[in-house]
Parts: sequence; C-alpha cells; structure tokens
Amino acid sequence: MEELLKRYPCLENCRSDIEAAVNMLKSSYKQGGKLLVCGNGGSCADSEHIVGELMKGFLLKRKPDAKFKAALKNCGYEDYEYIADNLQGALPAISLPSQTALISAFANDVSADMVYAQLVYGYGNINDVFLGISTSGNSKNVVCGAKVAKAKGLKTLALTGEKESKLSEVCDISIKVPETETYKVQELHLPVYHYICYELEKEFFEE
Repeated sequence: MEELLKRYPCLENCRSDIEAAVNMLKSSYKQGGKLLVCGNGGSCADSEHIVGELMKGFLLKRKPDAKFKAALKNCGYEDYEYIADNLQGALPAISLPSQTALISAFANDVSADMVYAQLVYGYGNINDVFLGISTSGNSKNVVCGAKVAKAKGLKTLALTGEKESKLSEVCDISIKVPETETYKVQELHLPVYHYICYELEKEFFEE
C-alpha cells in the first residue's frame, strides 16, 4: 500500500476502501467464492484485465500443489508432468462482458440494460463478490447488476470516479478515485486493481 501511495499519492483518501475491498475478496475466496466483474467500454477492458491477473500468475508463478500433480499421475496420463508444470493457480473470476453470445441474445430478446443483471442472476452465489466498474458510477446495466447481486446475497464492490453515484449507493464498498474525467478515472483504476490483484495473489500463492 505504501508503494502504491508513493506512486499515486492522490489515492490516499481511497486507502481504507481499497483495503476493505482486499479483505472482502480474501474472505470470499477463502469461502469458495468467485468474482463477477463488469463494465462498459474501457471498463469492460478493465474487467477482462482483472480476470487475466486473477486466473493465472500475475507476479508469482503459482505452481499447482503436489496433491494435484499426484492426482494427474493417478489418472494414468503419460504427460501428467507436462500438464502439471504448465498450469498455474487460479482465483476464480468471470468477466461478464466476455459472454458475447448470451449478451447479444438477451439484449435483443429482452433488455440491453439488464444483461449484467441476468448474468449475475445466473452465475451469482452467496459467497461471491460482484465488482461493478463505471467511471460515472451511473451506468444503468452495471447498477442493475449490482442490485441483483445484493438481492442474491453477494458482497458488492464499486470502482468509480470521485462523485457519489447510483452504483456507490448500492454497493457495500465503493472505491471512488479522485478524478471526474473518464480517461483520468480510468488511469487511476488500473493501479488500484493491480494492487488488489497483487494482495490476493500474495495471500493465496506466496510460498
């Protein structure tokens, strides 16, 4: 955290919310939960980026444990060592915008504003965390997704700009970076979620 704030001192006011988000996600993963993340445009790209950091090695190699390697061997696979040596530990996460066929079908058949809500309704479980990314905090499809997440008992996290918003009103924790222009908000979102991903990786995979 101190290194993050040294590089981005403007995030000092977000410190407690960032740390709370890390603790929320640690608790979720320890209980077998997963992360459901969504956004639009650049925030959609951030959703994909976050999932990439969680589902494979970020700063650590995350080697599978010996028990799993033994399970592969016991299956009788001749290439069990190759398979085991080329896997990395994962923290389950789904980027909702990546579900393109389902999103386009639901938007066409039902409602574009409800696509993330539908995905949360289908994927979400009690120990999961919903992360909605919106520079304004008022993206209707993201807000609807957060509302469904709350109703299903998920923990909810928002990553927005500095203004109060519909998303920050709904979510349990809101990280409101101190900018209002879209591109400036996005520039601060990246170091925030990189820090969160690093802290999670360190918690679950550091030897």
